[in-house]
Amino acid sequence: MVPLLTSPIDVEREEARRQAIRELLGSEYARESLVDRLWRNVNQFIGDLLDQESLGAAGSVAARAVLLAIVIAIVVWLLLIARRTARGGASRAKGIFGDRRLTAAEHREAAERLAAESRWAEAVRERLRAVARDLEDRVIIDYTPGRTAGELAAEAGRALPALADELASAARVFDDVTYGEVPGTPEAYGIMRDLDDHLRAARPAPAARADAP
Repeated sequence: MVPLLTSPIDVEREEARRQAIRELLGSEYARESLVDRLWRNVNQFIGDLLDQESLGAAGSVAARAVLLAIVIAIVVWLLLIARRTARGGASRAKGIFGDRRLTAAEHREAAERLAAESRWAEAVRERLRAVARDLEDRVIIDYTPGRTAGELAAEAGRALPALADELASAARVFDDVTYGEVPGTPEAYGIMRDLDDHLRAARPAPAARADAP
């Protein structure tokens, strides 16, 4: 029987594998962080995909296709995150009102019309704008361009402490449907409508007014 010949490439590859195992058992790898280990595994995975000798020509083409698909998926994911962050940042910079200047009654009328059409997220936004404009018109809070919903709740809550929790809850709802991509609901709009009704009936304590001594 003719003895089988071992390819020099196979011998070198087997020796390299044994050396790699010895290195992994070394003390420096015992102290390796999870991030470093994951990064090393990713590099190993990419290296295996591009190893033409072990995969052959056809396998190498398929591996490159897989790697390209992974890279494209990562790029698309990063672009979506960047776009969402940019959109949210731009919206927050404009504050509650955006670029429009309407009266409280006009915002309130728009909110009711949107609610009748079941456009709940837009109705929520318009109703809080009605709240903010009404508070400014009654000089309970100062007119401040670019004010956020959280800032509105904090300032109005100091002037009307009995409604501070309700204001904070409404601000969270506004932020959720405006920046957090949470769908608007009839319940969310009900929170805004009730707050608007309670605020219109409320009167700040003299000591809580911004112009109080």
